[in-house]
Amino acid sequence: MTPFKVAVDRGIRLTDRTSSYPLDTLDAAGVAWSFLAENVRAIRPEQIEGWDAVIVGGSDVTPESVTCEHPPLLIARLGAGFDNIAVADCSERGILVTLAPDGVRRAMASGGIAFLLALSHRLVEKDRRARAGNWDRMAIGPGLSGRTLGILGLGNIGRDLAGLAAPFALRRIAHDAYAPPMDGVELVDLETLLRESDYLIVTLPLTAETHHIINAERLALMKPGAYVINIARGPLIDQPALVAALSEGGLAGAALDVFEDEPLATDDPLLRLENVIVASHDIGLTREMTNDVARSACTSVVDVYEGRVPTHIINPEALEHPRLRTLRRA
Repeated sequence: MTPFKVAVDRGIRLTDRTSSYPLDTLDAAGVAWSFLAENVRAIRPEQIEGWDAVIVGGSDVTPESVTCEHPPLLIARLGAGFDNIAVADCSERGILVTLAPDGVRRAMASGGIAFLLALSHRLVEKDRRARAGNWDRMAIGPGLSGRTLGILGLGNIGRDLAGLAAPFALRRIAHDAYAPPMDGVELVDLETLLRESDYLIVTLPLTAETHHIINAERLALMKPGAYVINIARGPLIDQPALVAALSEGGLAGAALDVFEDEPLATDDPLLRLENVIVASHDIGLTREMTNDVARSACTSVVDVYEGRVPTHIINPEALEHPRLRTLRRA
């Protein structure tokens, strides 16, 4: 019997047998794995030729990536986003794609709360002032009690974030065309969300439909003194329009974990704005998250290894491909 082989994105490699995401779930199941030979932005077809599964971190899986003669059965993504995965091409080649939403949910939601608290207390500005010896104590934050928190995207992360925000005496509203109701959260249309939010947190997935969902016209709807927080994907917001709104006083500030182009250029106009907090697409990167995401992705691999359909599939249509029909559903 040919052994089941797993390739792991080299971008998470620490040493020859360790990574920043623990892969002990594979070891415990007796699944053989090794790192890809190179750390690349876009995986090349020859890199994954003949592997049974590939665990992907930051590398892209493009339409070309899956043109190899013997593609893997599974692409297991270490995260909840899939805008860097050519899902339709994977389905056509009989490749399952799984995410790890259970692994990122709490870490990203708490990261959003961290940004929210930092803005509401003007935390970064207070840090700068104290380091400069300025003790005038005039960096007065707006606080949270009685304010309105708007959540754009009430999915996996958005719902958890709404729950974490409950104790802060915030009014919680949300817009999501597909989300079911949630106790304590008022579902509103997008225009109402923008007009009434003191703090807007973006948690939508990036699709053709949501690209630049926050543009100059919609930013103009927001009240003076409002804040924008983006913990999802950079292209959800028209970045030059956001810079203009922040520079011209239309918004009080922003906290951004993601950007239209990453890494963010060191001369980007955003970095010249003192009312902006930035992170390098890692606000949720905690040991809790790396452990949970790795466990989720590795569990998907083990499921396929043992002949089961994994849980967090985003392309179930691929199960109709002849090479996957032997997998049994739980």
